[in-house]
Amino acid sequence: MHQSATPSPAIGEGRDAGALAKGATVGHFRYRILALIFIVTVVNYADRATMSIAGTGVVKELGLDPVMLGMIFSAFAWAYAIGQIPGGWLLDRFGARRVYGTSLLLWSVFTMLQGTVGWLGLSGVAAAGALFFMRFMLGLVESPAFPANSRIVACWFPTRERGTASALFNSAQYMAVVLFTPMMAWLTHRMGWEHVFLWMGGVGLLLGVVWFSFYREPHGQKQLGVAELEHMRAGGALVDLERNRVNRKQRTRLADVAVLFRNRNLWAIYIGQYCITALTYFFITWFPIYLIKGRGMSIMEAGWVAALPAICGFSGGILGGVISDWLIQRGKHPSLARKTPYVLGMALSTLLVGANFSDSNVVVIALMALAFFGKGLAAIGWAVLADTAPENMVGLSGGVFNGIGNIAGIVTPIVIGYVLASTGSFTNALWFVAAHGVLGILAYVGLAVRFERVRVD
Repeated sequence: MHQSATPSPAIGEGRDAGALAKGATVGHFRYRILALIFIVTVVNYADRATMSIAGTGVVKELGLDPVMLGMIFSAFAWAYAIGQIPGGWLLDRFGARRVYGTSLLLWSVFTMLQGTVGWLGLSGVAAAGALFFMRFMLGLVESPAFPANSRIVACWFPTRERGTASALFNSAQYMAVVLFTPMMAWLTHRMGWEHVFLWMGGVGLLLGVVWFSFYREPHGQKQLGVAELEHMRAGGALVDLERNRVNRKQRTRLADVAVLFRNRNLWAIYIGQYCITALTYFFITWFPIYLIKGRGMSIMEAGWVAALPAICGFSGGILGGVISDWLIQRGKHPSLARKTPYVLGMALSTLLVGANFSDSNVVVIALMALAFFGKGLAAIGWAVLADTAPENMVGLSGGVFNGIGNIAGIVTPIVIGYVLASTGSFTNALWFVAAHGVLGILAYVGLAVRFERVRVD
């Protein structure tokens, strides 16, 4: 077993993908697959957000206190991080179609079950315990989702299209806020908090039926034309990954798994994802409180301003993928093409610390918007992973990558809370968050060498 220094097909052949298709029309069926995983990911993030929308009604009707609600919120993050590596292993063992589809159906069931707690007559500690268990299971069964997205993009998209494809499915987290938050708020207001969980779970179950009816791997998809299949293969897409998995029926060896923790490029990618996630969790947890407590804004003002990061993150995320793929199409090596938007984006993210030096809320909002735009621009990690993960461990690599990254979802809110309790100020908290931008740049520039696919023999 060794790690080869030679360029892999997924990296080295991306520029010549179009040559094979001369005289044949290359279809675009792969973009239907991308649309499907985008929709599934939107629902995935919407189901995570159900408790934040219904939380006020849940606390009031079930007799919970803020500490109980905080524990219920934390249940998802712990389970989601824990489940990443097992979820990735399941993907490599049983394939994306079965594992992702089963995950979708299960998380929809656990979403619906949360809406039944009040009907069961539970309240207080008993209700909190039931909701904690359901949120924990929700995080656990959702854990294969993003590794599955990465595996599907690696199978279906040539290297020079992979950045944009990864950026699009990753941007679904922002679209979930735009599309489903108003609907969930309306359901809570008109029908009661239980209906948020019931309706969102129902949407997921219907989508699960669509998934199993429509999704097939490239070698088994009859609607995929030969010209498009060969275009994908020539461009570095791992179109035979699932067929090889079935034919090989080989168990992943512990020695092979060790490669995922010894390769310096993979560690650079893991650290980069941790830093991105730390920025994300600052914005989705403490940012509104910072605006109210730290900047003196009203709740209404903070509500409007807090929506800006979602818009900026979405636009930055799409642009990062487009820039990366454009550089590859211009003849640049994918390593440079992936590193460029990441380094630029993380540099922009450090601008949020400038809020410590301004008394103007307008300036603060502008700096925060630029920082979250940069965070979106830098969110190229899933494309990098699809380019570099060992072929027989694409799912497991995604699990390790996302598992390490999501540790930041546990650490960042706790550290910021401790800083506030100790100092009574957000000043050091902003320095802490901005430092992740610097750390991410050091990982991609100093730790990583040229990105190539890791080989396991």
